[in-house]
Amino acid sequence: MKYSEGTGRQYHIQVGEGEVGKYVILPGDPKRCAKIAKYFDDARLVADSREYVTYTGFLDGVKVSVTSTGIGGPSASIAMEELVKAGADTFVRVGTCGGMQLDVKSGDLVIATGAIRMEGTSKEYAPVEFPAVADIDVINALIASAKEHETDFHTGVVQCKDAFYGQHAPECMPVSYELLNKWEAWKRLGCLASEMESAALFVVASALHVRVGSAFLVVANQEREREGLDNPVVHDTDMAIRVAVGALRRLIKADRERGK
Repeated sequence: MKYSEGTGRQYHIQVGEGEVGKYVILPGDPKRCAKIAKYFDDARLVADSREYVTYTGFLDGVKVSVTSTGIGGPSASIAMEELVKAGADTFVRVGTCGGMQLDVKSGDLVIATGAIRMEGTSKEYAPVEFPAVADIDVINALIASAKEHETDFHTGVVQCKDAFYGQHAPECMPVSYELLNKWEAWKRLGCLASEMESAALFVVASALHVRVGSAFLVVANQEREREGLDNPVVHDTDMAIRVAVGALRRLIKADRERGK
């Protein structure tokens, strides 16, 4: 069933064809969209529906957009599906995460190369054996941008979950035995951080044959807290946003050079 049939707009995000660029930044929080749009030229609000706020403007003369996804894989997958239908094909997720390795400190950035699929959305797109991996061009653009901005960053695997409090109070959950044991396994395997959207976005992007990557601000690290190490809580996402915008500029330039 086509829920948006006759309206000319995507059902959930309420954007029409031509109202978004090929390149889209995906924050979770709708309130971050206006902040991100300030980095665009001639940005304007094109849609505000549910958790989905969209602004469209230009970077280096190319149309780009920012659309919020809300929290978690289900709403993020809806945003990507509908943005692709509206003409987008390259995505950079920018958000926050909690560090897991002791050297992943508050205020650092994490650039995800892959994600642990400890969530439900991706299972409705691909068998569990299929990996959730970011696009290599987007990864490299994010790394180059982070280096250009001279900020501390890490690259590697992140863990994605559906339950925020399953991470922060696992011992209170009826399945505490599973949550605690798997958390320990992820740490031993070198997992950098925990967040809630990338696994779904990476797998949906594979299914739709589009590009996506993720960069996160480390808000805090509960493992550093347990070890009695310095662990301030940091909320300023501006550096992560600047790195994401810089990555889009690099992708736009590379695509131009390839005639895409």
